[in-house]
Amino acid sequence: MSVVAPIPARQKNVNRAEVCDQNFLEFVRGWSAAPHARPAADQPVLPGSLCTARDFDELLESQLISRHLDLMARVLRVKNKVFYTIGSSGHEGNAMVARLTRHTDPAFLHYRSGGFMAERFRKLPGMDPIMDSALSFAASKDDPASGGRHKVWGSKPLWVLPQTSTIASHLPKALGTAVAIEQARRIGHKLPVPDDSIAVCSFGDASANHATAQTAFNAAGWTAYQKLPAPVLFVCEDNGIGISVKTPTDWISASFSQRRDLDYFYADGLDLANGYEQVARAVYHCRTTRRPTFLHLRTTRIMGHAGTDFEIEWRSVDELMAVEATDPLLRSAQIALASGLYSKDTLLAKYEAIRAKCFAAAEEADRRPKLTDLAEVIAPLAPYHPNQVNVEAKRADFAEKRAAVFGGEEKLPEKQAPRHLAIQINNALHDLFCKYPEALLFGEDVAQKGGVYTVTKGLHKAFKSQRVFNTLLDETMILGLAQGYSNMGMLPLPEIQYLAYFHNACDQIRGEACSLQFFSNGQYRNPMVMRIASLGYQRGFGGHFHNDTSITALRDIPGLVVGCPSRGDDAAMMLRTLTALAKVDGRVCAFLEPIALYMTKDLYEPGDGGWLTAYPAPDQHIPLGEERVYAPNATDLVVFCYGNTVPMALRAARTLEARHGWKVRTVDLRWLQPLNEPAIARHAGECRRILVVDEGRRSAGVSEGVMTAIVEAGHGGKPTRRVVGVDTYTPLAGAAFLVLPSDDDIVAAAESIK
Repeated sequence: MSVVAPIPARQKNVNRAEVCDQNFLEFVRGWSAAPHARPAADQPVLPGSLCTARDFDELLESQLISRHLDLMARVLRVKNKVFYTIGSSGHEGNAMVARLTRHTDPAFLHYRSGGFMAERFRKLPGMDPIMDSALSFAASKDDPASGGRHKVWGSKPLWVLPQTSTIASHLPKALGTAVAIEQARRIGHKLPVPDDSIAVCSFGDASANHATAQTAFNAAGWTAYQKLPAPVLFVCEDNGIGISVKTPTDWISASFSQRRDLDYFYADGLDLANGYEQVARAVYHCRTTRRPTFLHLRTTRIMGHAGTDFEIEWRSVDELMAVEATDPLLRSAQIALASGLYSKDTLLAKYEAIRAKCFAAAEEADRRPKLTDLAEVIAPLAPYHPNQVNVEAKRADFAEKRAAVFGGEEKLPEKQAPRHLAIQINNALHDLFCKYPEALLFGEDVAQKGGVYTVTKGLHKAFKSQRVFNTLLDETMILGLAQGYSNMGMLPLPEIQYLAYFHNACDQIRGEACSLQFFSNGQYRNPMVMRIASLGYQRGFGGHFHNDTSITALRDIPGLVVGCPSRGDDAAMMLRTLTALAKVDGRVCAFLEPIALYMTKDLYEPGDGGWLTAYPAPDQHIPLGEERVYAPNATDLVVFCYGNTVPMALRAARTLEARHGWKVRTVDLRWLQPLNEPAIARHAGECRRILVVDEGRRSAGVSEGVMTAIVEAGHGGKPTRRVVGVDTYTPLAGAAFLVLPSDDDIVAAAESIK
């Protein structure tokens, strides 16, 4: 392919978008070869190509739309009419992937997907990719994808789940969605997409090196190795560079072409006539074999990483010109002219007509309303309909099923003697699986073994491996699977074996699951209840990774609900509320189960059974935010606490009453995010002294939120103390109890309050 030589005066032009624009115009104007005989619509656009003239014509239009959206963004960004300039230029060949997949194939796209989106918009009548994209670029609240919250490639009717400037964090949930498509058949769940759908996931060659990407590739291979279907199409759009760091030559093919159980295909994304069949083969293979498929799509990157990337400052002119010569639009222009589908004049007219549409749409989008009200901005982040949630939490229309699962009416858990926390969580999980046939529980060791602490014992036997199953040892993938199941309408209850292990995979909740409702304007959601064995005070086994009190990482995630029970009856009722929140409002929930309290039976003295509780009937629940109060009429001292510190505070209260005659009110917060600030303020206002007990570290725990609620309510002048953990990692054995609050610490702190 020959390209017109750039005019010397433009060679050092900082504005490479302008250069690429002029390159196309000059290439077309300079075309002089005689065309082939114009093909019919259903004939190959060029001899030997699988791409028909109709295919090519529509793909070309999608490419031009994508390019002119990029050019428009570069021009209007300096006028503050556009707020995003990471473009798709050089990647327009991904339009072939959109054409050869269905609009019901869930798609998880990286940010250079303008061509894909323009082509997928063609799948449904009446949709306008130019206007919709312009609204997103302009951050207008009329943007149908995110409502003006971010520039995203997303569409509810087109099954494109919105992504922001993601790197590789979307790969686990794409694989999870593929697995969920197949899982639905095994549990009799009706999918929202056709049964033979595939999940499509695109990313760059630099992103393929990311740990999150590698975990998805490994899990895909691990799944296929066991002959479990996982129809995901990984599309690696290889442009040879990540911002400014070049990918070694042939690194992607060398890394992926020989991987077992990750089927490799190559396609030339710079050439529609040649690459079309190659893409078609990959899509057909994925759909028919139901195996994870890796499509290595050759692309290039022109116009820099984004509008602020002045490549001329760090790349030579010769290198830039060589890259710009590989512009896929130049090859598409060559095909258009050589095939006889277009003349120079008709192609230039089409090019300029699409430019005009993009600028007109951008100007219109700039006039559309923006988000100007805080309540409007955060509306989709954390929806909560308390009446509906409470009705769902109390719903108990599964009596026959639960009687069968528990072995008869007389063996129902509410008819048994009081039991400890682990048993009551187990009973509650059995109930939830009777209530929700779409519920799934999975994680490390949760099936036949029943979990490290036997909390899930018997679930696998009762509900079989289709609903209760072990995963590979990879928290990132566990949470990616959870999102995939949620996408397909199921109710996942993933287990993370220890709180410390959650931190390995935090971004799957922070950056992906909890952000989905926000960035889709409430159109998509990731309902799930994530169970995590948590907190400190284990005896005989522990150290940092098994005595982790770092709750702050969870409390900082927008929209996440965090519950932490201290006793068995509360745990059962809170689980019902959390699953109702997931079902009704699509909420992402974390349930922190205090390991040290799993088997605790006694409260004050050995053998007193003071921490055993009866199982609450299945129509009982605890509303979100509602605290448990011990000695609610006491006013000498209020102690705010949660988890392990609740029985500690109760023992301290008995000591304080014996020594000083104080009547102590103990408040088990139970819900750690969001905190019930009005309740905290009320209890603080009714008592003379205030003590906040938090096993989290001094610098970052729950107590800061409690103290803030107290001060902001106007009670900061009251005598107040905190009892908190030390700013250190938790050591092994008895040394652990030197860094965590103790009963004596609570008593001493209370006595120090004047």
